[in-house]
Amino acid sequence: MNLKKAIPAHPVLLAVYPVLFLYAQNVDFTPVSEALAPMAIAGGSSLLLLLSLSFALRDRDKAGLLVSLAVAIFFSYGHFSEAMTGWASKLGEVNLSPDVMLMHLWGAFLGVGIYALVKTRRDLHTLTSLLNVVAVCLVLISTGRILAYDLRTGAWLDQRGAENVETNAPESVEADTLRDIYYIILDAYASAETLQEIWDYDNHEFVDYLTERGFYVVPDAKTNHPVTFLSLASSLNMQYLNYLADELGPDSTDRRQAYQMTQNSKVMRFLKARGYKFVHFQSGWGPTGKNPYADRDVRCGNVSEFAQVLVRTTILRPLANRFLQHDLRSAVLCTFATLPEVQQTIEGPRFVFAHILVPHPPFLFGPDGEPVDTEPDFRPRGWGRYYLGQLEFVNKKVEVLVDKILSEAETPPIIILQADHGSRSINTKLLPSVRPLRERCGILNAYYLPSNGKEFLYDSITPVNTFRLIFNIYFDAGYDLLQDRTYLSTLKRPYDFLDVTDALVGS
Repeated sequence: MNLKKAIPAHPVLLAVYPVLFLYAQNVDFTPVSEALAPMAIAGGSSLLLLLSLSFALRDRDKAGLLVSLAVAIFFSYGHFSEAMTGWASKLGEVNLSPDVMLMHLWGAFLGVGIYALVKTRRDLHTLTSLLNVVAVCLVLISTGRILAYDLRTGAWLDQRGAENVETNAPESVEADTLRDIYYIILDAYASAETLQEIWDYDNHEFVDYLTERGFYVVPDAKTNHPVTFLSLASSLNMQYLNYLADELGPDSTDRRQAYQMTQNSKVMRFLKARGYKFVHFQSGWGPTGKNPYADRDVRCGNVSEFAQVLVRTTILRPLANRFLQHDLRSAVLCTFATLPEVQQTIEGPRFVFAHILVPHPPFLFGPDGEPVDTEPDFRPRGWGRYYLGQLEFVNKKVEVLVDKILSEAETPPIIILQADHGSRSINTKLLPSVRPLRERCGILNAYYLPSNGKEFLYDSITPVNTFRLIFNIYFDAGYDLLQDRTYLSTLKRPYDFLDVTDALVGS
C-alpha cells in the first residue's frame, strides 16, 4: 500500500536547510562545529516525526507534507517577527503585539494545512517528488557555497598563521619573578572624552578610582581598528592588519585568518614559551567564544552567537528572547565573579584573557545590575539610552574585580583594561564624519603596571603597542614601538582600510 513507498526526503532536507543556509551565509567566521549539532537536532527531529506520522496515517506522502509544513512554519516565524518589530495593533482595548498576531496566524495556517492534507484523497506523489527536488537543490546550493569557500581559503589558511613578528626576548626568566597578566576587554567601552562629548556623561569617578589604585588611564585613547575581530587580532599580535587588504583583497569578508590570529596569538605564544598558563574566558562570540589553545578555557555561558541567531529565526523566538537574555546576563556575571578566583585555582604564572560583551548591546543591566527588559539586539538600532546604565554597572563590577585581584595577589599583577572600539549611537552611515568617527574610535585604555612600569607609558599609546611595551618593560624584549595609528573599516568591507588618525587628532 502507501507504506511501501519510499520515505520522502524533503522533510529532513528542509529541516536541515535553514541551519545550513545560516552557516553558509556566515561561513567566513563561524566554526562548523557550531552548525553540526543544530543540523543533527533539526534533521533527527523531523525524521522521527515523519516516521511517527507515517505509521499513524499509513501514508508517507501525507506524512512528509505535514512535516514539511510544520518545518516551514517553525523556521519562518522568526523572520516575520523580526520584520514586524515595532508594529502594534489593538483589538478593542487589548494591545496586540506582533508575536500575538503571528502566533494566531501561524496556528491558523497549520490547522488549515493539517485538515486539508489529512482529508484529501488526491495522489500526492507528484507533489512529493517536486518537493524532494526543491529541497535537494536548496541544500546543494548552500553546500556548494560552503565547499567553494573552503576550496578558495582552506588550504591557504592552513599554511598561514599570525604574521611573523620577531621575538628578541630571552626565555630564561625566573618563574618566581613572573607576574600574572590580566587582559580584560570591555566591549564598546567609550573613552571618558567620548562619553562627555557624545553622551554628555561625566565618567570622572571611575577614572579617578582607577588612578587612585595606580592605573594609568590613557587620555582620549583611540583604537587601532574599530571593528572587534580586527581590534583583538591586532592587539594580541602586536601589529596592524593592513597587510590583509593585499592578502585577502579589500572586498573580502573572510574573517578566518583574523579569528585564528586571535585564538593562536603572538602574545599567547610569547608568554606560554616563558612558562605562563593561558586562561581564556569564553565570551560566546566568534573567536573568543572558545579557545583550543588555552590551558584552561573557562565557560561562562551556554549558547553560542550562531545558536542565538538561529533560535531567534524560529517559532521559539518569544521564549528564546527571555532565555537568551538570562544566559547572556549569567555569562557576564560569571566572568566578573570567576576572574579573581584564577589566582587560587590555577598554578601561576597566568596570562588571563577575558572578552566581556558589555557595555555593548544587548542591554542586560541597569546601573545597579537590575535586569533591563529589552530584547537581545546587537544591531546599530540597539544603541540607546540604556548604554549609560549598563556602563555604570560595568564600572561597579570592574571596581570590585580590581580590588579583589590586587588584594589577593601575592605579587602585584599586570592589569590591562581596554575596549576594542567605542560606542555607536550616531548613525555609522555618517562615517567618516568627525563626531561618529570620534565616538567609534574613542576607547577606555587603562594600565596597571607595577614596579614603576607606568613611567614608560605615554599619552598616545594604542592597543597595538600594549604588549610591545609590556614585554619590553618586564621581559627586556627589545620590540620597536609602532606608530600609533587608527584605520577605519566596516563590517561589510573590513579590509578596506582608511587611515583616520590625523582626522581624529585634528578634531
